[in-house]
Amino acid sequence: MAVLAHLRELGENLSLARKRRQEPLKSWARRIGVSEPTLMRMEKGDPTVSMAVYATALWLMGRDSALPDLAAPEHDRGALAQAVRVARQRAVKRRTTIDERLAAGSDGQAKPGEDA
Repeated sequence: MAVLAHLRELGENLSLARKRRQEPLKSWARRIGVSEPTLMRMEKGDPTVSMAVYATALWLMGRDSALPDLAAPEHDRGALAQAVRVARQRAVKRRTTIDERLAAGSDGQAKPGEDA
């Protein structure tokens, strides 16, 4: 599954960031507010680790500002595809022109409540 592969890659990247900063597991775990086993699971990309743990690790790296962009509406391909489908459906339904409406409703007689 692609999501699990992405989580594994994220975990590996977070582990690499910790190691490049020469932070021991114990210290990093304490700063994130989790146990060492939880930190090790996160660094393996375990999907049962809460998103808050991943987000806090990103915060320690100074990358937490990227989080809102992950689900930004302008990147939502599913919603864009839906909008395109709706636009195409609307394009098929041709609106009648004013002349067509007038021709369809004018039989030379005034309708009830209208002046002749």
